[in-house]
Amino acid sequence: MTWEHFRHEADIGVRGIGATREEAFAEAAVALTAVVTDPATVRPREAVPVQCEAPDDELLLVDWLNALIYEMAVRHCLFSRFEVAIGGGRLDATAWGEPVDVARHRPAVEVKGATYTELAVRRLPDGRWLAQCVVDV
Repeated sequence: MTWEHFRHEADIGVRGIGATREEAFAEAAVALTAVVTDPATVRPREAVPVQCEAPDDELLLVDWLNALIYEMAVRHCLFSRFEVAIGGGRLDATAWGEPVDVARHRPAVEVKGATYTELAVRRLPDGRWLAQCVVDV
């Protein structure tokens, strides 16, 4: 499993790659956290359930990331660990994290939302899954 950022004008692309679609979604969520801070500095202390539904995988990814952005905003927290299950157009997940500690986390930006730009969820030629989109910062 891996995550990375990719350049996109003034915004930032987040990409997750994993052996399964679920792992790719989880890694995209780690990439989302990494836009704000180093995920290694976020302790997985509190579990937050997250559910989404969408008619296809791409829309499900956008809904998933936007649900996490919402939870980060209303709870004033960051997440570093994710467990994702996907089936029948539904995502059921748990995100683990902790309240923002400005001194330790040193948040760089606030993510406003996931977009449809460069949106893709697909299997790669090597069999792994990719989940990506651009987030508005």
